[in-house]
Amino acid sequence: MCEQVRICGLVLAAGAGTRYGLPKGLARAADGTPWVRLATEMLRDAGCDEVVVLVGARGEEVRLLVDERARVVDVHNWADGLSATIRGGLQAAAGFDVAVITPVDTPEAAAAAVRRVISELGSQPRSALVQAMYARTPGHPVAVGCEHFEPLARALTADSGARAYLAAHAATEVDCADLWSGADIDTRA
Repeated sequence: MCEQVRICGLVLAAGAGTRYGLPKGLARAADGTPWVRLATEMLRDAGCDEVVVLVGARGEEVRLLVDERARVVDVHNWADGLSATIRGGLQAAAGFDVAVITPVDTPEAAAAAVRRVISELGSQPRSALVQAMYARTPGHPVAVGCEHFEPLARALTADSGARAYLAAHAATEVDCADLWSGADIDTRA
């Protein structure tokens, strides 16, 4: 892969977290570290040139938890569902060759998984689609080449993510199960 590929890391943190009981952008690890900070650090450690956090529900409160080196983008129509957040992220990634997408509710995500996904972009990163897999189950991170930004944004609906688009366009699947569980956190224990 060409060293000049510019990668934007996107942290999806705009939802209300209804099942969780509060917006996951406000959630914290057992040691008190905000999940949103863990996600931004993970993407930065993996080599993303810029990290963008998408905020919506209780956005001003989430914004206060974001690392000052990350850019915060408000998703005003966040209540329309996950599709609105991803669209906002793809717009924020304009000018980059690749967007690496991760939700905020994966606080145990490993930078090594992002690096592995990035390593599979191939010789045409702008047209690449790469998805981490865990025990043959699609997960995060996901890398989307900029040639897919507009088509993916058009394909998204309501509260569904990019999974159908990735499947329809034969995304490269990369096993990351040896790096972390791949589990997102939907409810509080």
